[in-house]
Amino acid sequence: MNKMFEEVVTFIRNYYNTPEGFIPLHEPRFTGNDKKYVMDAIDSTFVSSVGKYVDKFEEMIREYTDAKYAIATVNGTAALHMSLLLAGTKRDELVITQPLSFIATCNAISYIGAEPLFVDVDMDTLGLSAEKLGLFLKDKTEIKNGLCYHKQSGKRIAACVPMHTFGHPVAIDKIAELCTRYKIALVEDAAESIGSTYKGKHTGTFGLLGAFSFNGNKTITCGGGGVIVTNDEQLAKLAKHLTTQAKVPHKWEFVHDHIGYNYRLPNLNAALACAQIEKLEEFVLNKRELASQYQQLFSDKPEFHFYVEPKESRSNYWLNVVLLKNKTKRDEFLTYTNEHGVMTRPAWALMNKLEMFKQCICEDVSNAIFIEDRLVNLPSSVRINN
Repeated sequence: MNKMFEEVVTFIRNYYNTPEGFIPLHEPRFTGNDKKYVMDAIDSTFVSSVGKYVDKFEEMIREYTDAKYAIATVNGTAALHMSLLLAGTKRDELVITQPLSFIATCNAISYIGAEPLFVDVDMDTLGLSAEKLGLFLKDKTEIKNGLCYHKQSGKRIAACVPMHTFGHPVAIDKIAELCTRYKIALVEDAAESIGSTYKGKHTGTFGLLGAFSFNGNKTITCGGGGVIVTNDEQLAKLAKHLTTQAKVPHKWEFVHDHIGYNYRLPNLNAALACAQIEKLEEFVLNKRELASQYQQLFSDKPEFHFYVEPKESRSNYWLNVVLLKNKTKRDEFLTYTNEHGVMTRPAWALMNKLEMFKQCICEDVSNAIFIEDRLVNLPSSVRINN
């Protein structure tokens, strides 16, 4: 087995032309106008939440995703929190999501005082299962006065938040249809999937709102940063207002008409984001080429199952994924690669297992448990060709 692990490490070192030293999981690439735009923002003295690069970045996101509106936020978690608020989620209500996700998904739900309700993932997408969601809604919910309620708890189900895990799109059209039928707001956690499409349509644009992240380890980054996308004009206007401390526009008076949030993206970060999005398609193609080579590497290694993009999808392959035979083999592989200077990592601990969410409603999540015990992320940075 060590010989097979050695082959993987050798491939990664050769691919990144790094015969020795540390290879990170995913590091940012600054190969375009990054420094130029940032210095321009500094020279303008507009470095906070007002400036031309904020407007430009929102326009670029609209054009890239084909969403009608985009509102830049300080990070992806803030984008998701605000999206849930805009979708009408309230304290003590339920929000359906998946147990295999980064903590930000459940944190954003919790900021409102709502509770996550966990439904299993699909084996082929790693994201929320439309089939299992449909069975849950059919058997365990009811519609009363045009709203969806969980029968056993009596609580309203306000929203559904599927996450496009590691950039692989879920069967979002089926989930959207179920949410419409059961009167549940669909909010997409597209934090990891900028550049990914499903049936030719960009992730994040199937629901009422979608949230993206541009954290330092994402496909493109501005250090932090997030974006809300929506096709609803009124929600877009309210999103911009609430994320700017809900300040009523006036030349000198400070009047605020809602509880607001300091969630707007600073112009300094937006400048970097504009430079990064100019390279986005190049980066995605580069990452897809790496995924193709990984697929070839693992094609004759039955001990590994390499994840390819789901049917009718185009994945950005943010982080490449393999499953090993069992938890023991996973841990052996993690130990070997990390001890040999190649960073790999397991899946996140399932959300329903964390202390904060142990008491939340949780359906059968056997797929998520199976994946958690076997999944490893491989180095997935864009390769710079010298």
